[in-house]
Amino acid sequence: MPLAQASRLILQPLAIAAGLLLAGAAQAQSLQELYDAARGYDATFLASRASADAAAARVAQAESLLRPTLGLQATGTYARTDPPSTAAYNARTLTAGLQGKYSVYNASNIPTIDKARRAYALAQADLDLAEQDLIVRLTTAYFDVLAASDTLNTSRANKAAIAEQLASAKRNFEVGTATITDTREAQARYDLAVAQELAADNDLRVKRVTLDQFVGRVGVEPKGLAQPVALPALPSDNIDTWVATADEQHPNIRRARLGLEIAQLDTQIARAGEKPTLDATATLGGQNLHTSPAAIAAAQGGGGTSKNASVGLTFSYPIYTGGLTQNRIKETLVLEEKARNDLDFARRSIAEGTRRAFFGVQSLKAQVSAYEAAESSTKLALEATQLGYKVGVRVNLDVLNAQTQLYSTQRDLAKARYDVVVNSLKLRQASGQLRAEDLAAVNALLAK
Repeated sequence: MPLAQASRLILQPLAIAAGLLLAGAAQAQSLQELYDAARGYDATFLASRASADAAAARVAQAESLLRPTLGLQATGTYARTDPPSTAAYNARTLTAGLQGKYSVYNASNIPTIDKARRAYALAQADLDLAEQDLIVRLTTAYFDVLAASDTLNTSRANKAAIAEQLASAKRNFEVGTATITDTREAQARYDLAVAQELAADNDLRVKRVTLDQFVGRVGVEPKGLAQPVALPALPSDNIDTWVATADEQHPNIRRARLGLEIAQLDTQIARAGEKPTLDATATLGGQNLHTSPAAIAAAQGGGGTSKNASVGLTFSYPIYTGGLTQNRIKETLVLEEKARNDLDFARRSIAEGTRRAFFGVQSLKAQVSAYEAAESSTKLALEATQLGYKVGVRVNLDVLNAQTQLYSTQRDLAKARYDVVVNSLKLRQASGQLRAEDLAAVNALLAK
């Protein structure tokens, strides 16, 4: 096979990918655009945001414990009396009043408010986790589509190259310069390539469905990485820096720490059950009584309007609660110890996950360098094999193997690059540093 033809086969996957990219450039969407849309559509993220809003409302509810309450009550009655010795009479009574109450001292009020505030902070940590999870899920789905598209493109290019090699084997067999074995080998490899293309096409369809559901659209077309690909370096190559940052910033550690503080506040609230309470109360009201007929009202001295007002203090002290308070305290102390263990477990788990993610990114970056070197080597190997086949020192199977090796290497190289980008975000997620700004940095790597 001529070298010009070999070069054409080598560059074929790139040409196919470029053609598809140009065809879809008009409707292709960036990662940032899809993320902005997903924030308003993803049910998991929206549920976490609603929970945070509900927690904010519970803080306001708890803070009402330090404020007075005021209520209005009104009562109207009508009565008819038919005594046997006198004439019947009617009585109408209207009573209305204001009642106010203020908690002067209750040892549970302040810790209850503090507990609500920490619960809100915990909900905010959950929201941060949900946002980080959305970034990673969306980015993974985004690059999964690109990887599946690359796999389909290389499968088609590989099939086209094998088809050309099959045609060449058939021509050589017809003129008597090759055996039927070359044709059958090429035919078998071509049939396999058709099956691989069908599988790759189905995989791409499935990956597209996954990406579509993030934004509620159909036919989302992601942009590919800009060429030449320049993968960003990590902010730090020191694993201890990543672990230390995770211990300070990770939302899961914040959640566990807040859980411990809430457990301690629960103990304070339980201990408040052994302390007295003091409430101030005040009432202001009036009553109007009307009795008819008037003669009976005058005889009974009834009728008219009266007013009343009162101010008082209510003191309450629990002497015996049947063991309720003491056992509640015991329960909260045990839950405190559980929360401490949960915090220790969260710290250890986050440190382990951060180390795993760091080593994973380092390994993937090394794989990218190795695949880049392998791509250059396999291109040269294919050219040499095709030249050897032309002069008769190589057989058709050698050419097919060399072609398949090149396309597999190109596919694996593209996948490794995508994995570096995605796992870099997962490393930030593992250490609690992932923010929406990191997504913008990934978006800058995409084709314009």
